[in-house]
Amino acid sequence: MLDTTEAPLKDLDALDDLRIARDTAESSSAFINAEKKKEEFRDYASEARASVKEFYRLNHRYQTLKFVKAKQKEYLPLKKREMGVWEAMEFLNTLVDDSDPDTDVSQIEHLMQTSEAIRKDGHPRWFVLTGLVHDLGKILCLYGEPQWAVVGDTYPVGCAYSDKIVYSELFSDNPDKNIPEYVNRLGIYEQGCGLDKVNISWGHDEYLYHVMKDYLPEEGLSMIRYHSCYPIHKEGEYSYLMNDHDRQMFEWVKTFNPYDLYSKSLARPDVAALRPYYQELIAEFCPPVLRW
Repeated sequence: MLDTTEAPLKDLDALDDLRIARDTAESSSAFINAEKKKEEFRDYASEARASVKEFYRLNHRYQTLKFVKAKQKEYLPLKKREMGVWEAMEFLNTLVDDSDPDTDVSQIEHLMQTSEAIRKDGHPRWFVLTGLVHDLGKILCLYGEPQWAVVGDTYPVGCAYSDKIVYSELFSDNPDKNIPEYVNRLGIYEQGCGLDKVNISWGHDEYLYHVMKDYLPEEGLSMIRYHSCYPIHKEGEYSYLMNDHDRQMFEWVKTFNPYDLYSKSLARPDVAALRPYYQELIAEFCPPVLRW
């Protein structure tokens, strides 16, 4: 039996700091805090490394194709709850990350930091809403899921693991490494089959994609579904599984990613003052109650 009693979202921001540390590309996005350099978000190389590596040891050991399919079967009928988007935000807000020295903002504030940065840059309203909801799938933690099955970088399963996946050496303990069909380049898939036919490691991205798939345009849905898939949108791996439509959608994923990763450096939003705007925005795209 796996121990799932660890504090929800502990070290979540440490995972973001790992991403910041390895994201050396210059960004021209106006929202990034000019007074704080990317490498100053936290010294990831010191106290965060051991805990993050342990996170990925568990993630890479247990995220098998069988596990992913079991979680799809468990959650994707969307029978856990019925609630509106704002209610889901308040539900997620019961999770507080105490491990990050850079920010003590609530989950709602992080969502608004992301969406407000997007709004400031003049993007369409659906894009702003995507920023607001993009992390709501983390309510999986409130269903009792361990963090390695909720957050962290995502990647295809059922085929060979790229050595560009963070801590790829830790896949040595994954049982799928012993299944010949899963360890070659294409695995169970066909060349250019499209990512919609590829099983991605389970987490909050895939879960929320299914919750929101009837309410946002496909560009926003791709941002939600693949924003943690760094091996593809950051490292350029698994292109042989993608089709032309995937490549078009991933340009949107790349546009979205800096807003999520760097917006936590911004001033704290006034949730009460912004709430009417966001409730109106939510009502424009979503019904009062969604299935989760």
